[in-house]
Amino acid sequence: MDRRKFIKDSALASSLFFVPSFVKAFESVATEKLGYRRLVIVQLAGGNDGLNTIIPHNNDVYYNARPRLAITKDIIRLNDNLGFHPSLAPLRSLFDNGELSIINNVGYPNPVRSHFRSMDIWQTASDSDEYLQSGWLGRYLDAHGQKPYNAIEMDEQLSLAMKGEHFNGIATNNYKALYKTAKDPFFKSVLNHYNDTHLSEHNLGYLYQTMIEAKSSAKYIYEKTKVKLSQQDYPQNNFAKQLKNVAQFVHSDLDTKVFYTSLGGFDTHANQQNKQSRLLEQYAESISAFVKDLKRNETFEDTLILTFSEFGRRVKQNAANGTDHGAANNVFIIGKNLKTAGFYNNLASLTDLDTNGDLKYEIDFRSVYATILSKWMNVSTKGIINSKQEVLHFI
Repeated sequence: MDRRKFIKDSALASSLFFVPSFVKAFESVATEKLGYRRLVIVQLAGGNDGLNTIIPHNNDVYYNARPRLAITKDIIRLNDNLGFHPSLAPLRSLFDNGELSIINNVGYPNPVRSHFRSMDIWQTASDSDEYLQSGWLGRYLDAHGQKPYNAIEMDEQLSLAMKGEHFNGIATNNYKALYKTAKDPFFKSVLNHYNDTHLSEHNLGYLYQTMIEAKSSAKYIYEKTKVKLSQQDYPQNNFAKQLKNVAQFVHSDLDTKVFYTSLGGFDTHANQQNKQSRLLEQYAESISAFVKDLKRNETFEDTLILTFSEFGRRVKQNAANGTDHGAANNVFIIGKNLKTAGFYNNLASLTDLDTNGDLKYEIDFRSVYATILSKWMNVSTKGIINSKQEVLHFI
């Protein structure tokens, strides 16, 4: 949508022209049009066990370290050394078609094994001893976004990854409810009391500006989204619902560059096998349905899907038939025209571990981000990824 046309057509246009500081702030946002390529993020929250996801089925060290936890039956062998967990069977066709790249041993120096801190590191693209208040996708929006709906998280709350220094994405798991809330009389009443003085105040002005942007974004999403039944069948779970909504937004041609989704429950300290098996099944079946939906509507070629978890698990099982917090893990990249499909690299040594008994990282996760930004989003990493990172070759 053209920025000038948006201002002209917006229900808030008449008031915006009388708020010079807001107009100035709006003008400062980068005006280039976002490209057609979309990025879908899938966060496996809790620390998914990568060794039971991509299984070293020909490695005795794996089986000796996990006498009760190792996967021994129905492994989907992808090559002589590595294979899928049986629950990932729906992804086999993606692997065979060259539409899946598996990057092993992804992590960062001096890994942190706290869920909250490690997730912050992944979401902000910081060093392990660096504390940032903005996310890598939020900083992308700061430089290249126009409206909050350029990045949508399928949740009630916005992740740190989607928060910029000056610009945020928008969070919603029900765009109709969001629109209804934005029309609430109390919400309207609050906005009726903003003025130029308020907008000149740092904190209050930011609050009012955010509310104005949220209201206009809710209106845009509601009016733009085509209400039609998807021809694709999705599993009956919350993660699949998120992806189905993303597909509906994509097929409605929303000017949205980034979608953020999540599947939780991967903190498997005890009785891991059944729990992880169920979660991986939800993930694989939902992703498979999502890709089929995109292909049916000819939007898969313009969509890249990144799946990550904040850390892997310890190589050795614990006494509760589970695994404790680890470090390096695998990352999945799904897309149509991948340069390096299949396995991007080999699994790290299961004997040459760090002092905590974890896999040593080989690839910095920020290199994955830098590659996506430069090769898929076609933007510079300057101001988004603070450290200099190697560009990889999966795209």
